[in-house]
Amino acid sequence: MRITTALALTGGMSLALAAPAMADNHESQVSVLHGIPDAVVDVYVNGDLTLDDFAPGTLTDPLTLPAGDYDLKVVAGDAENGDADAIVEANGVAVPGGANITVVAHLTEGGDPALTPFVNDTSETAAGEGRITVRHTAAAPAVDVRANGDVAFADLTNPNEASADLPAGEIEADVVLAGTDTVALGPAPVNITEGTNTIVYAWGSAEAENLDLAVQVIDGLHSSPEGVPSGVGGQAGTTNAAPFAALAALGAAGLALVATRRRVSVDA
Repeated sequence: MRITTALALTGGMSLALAAPAMADNHESQVSVLHGIPDAVVDVYVNGDLTLDDFAPGTLTDPLTLPAGDYDLKVVAGDAENGDADAIVEANGVAVPGGANITVVAHLTEGGDPALTPFVNDTSETAAGEGRITVRHTAAAPAVDVRANGDVAFADLTNPNEASADLPAGEIEADVVLAGTDTVALGPAPVNITEGTNTIVYAWGSAEAENLDLAVQVIDGLHSSPEGVPSGVGGQAGTTNAAPFAALAALGAAGLALVATRRRVSVDA
């Protein structure tokens, strides 16, 4: 089991690190997830209205953006224009060429609005393996995620992410309160799909009891025959399979995790 954990870059910081290779090194694919509960918003990029009446729980299809610096501003959905007071904003976000990025508007652990850009790992998975990434973007406490009884993702807190490349197939997963053996959910079977990165976002607020989830799946990560590119971009699929559905609620832990193999969940 190969496991890596990384702190998500906060709004306003550069995304130039760890950018996976893509077909066009002058452009990036950028998706946006709205994870602030009870707030329909408008999103402005460099002063231009990009997402109008953006509803909580919505994850956009990837947008192709040239490399460069971007100012991101989120305002109330009924605002007249981008000069309105910001719910949250990040200026000078450096989008590198050749990356796949998801920007999440969400709550911090303390419940304050934030913008966090994540660089999605589109590197090849080994033959017979798939990747699972879990991102904690909810106002909720830390948890450990275990696979077959061993801690796979330890002390996962907002706005951290953790990922693992695992052999395709089924594992037994459960979720415990961080640093304890107190099971909050499971154990339950989880299917690992070959050649995909299933990215699970927990968002919302445990205190307000509106925790929810969104799922992004990037496929095409299979090891390729010589001369054939792989790991290019992301895809929003449409199947209803749910290999990570066993982690649909964390109960006392106050966190929700779920995934589908090929669907971007847009539950509001």
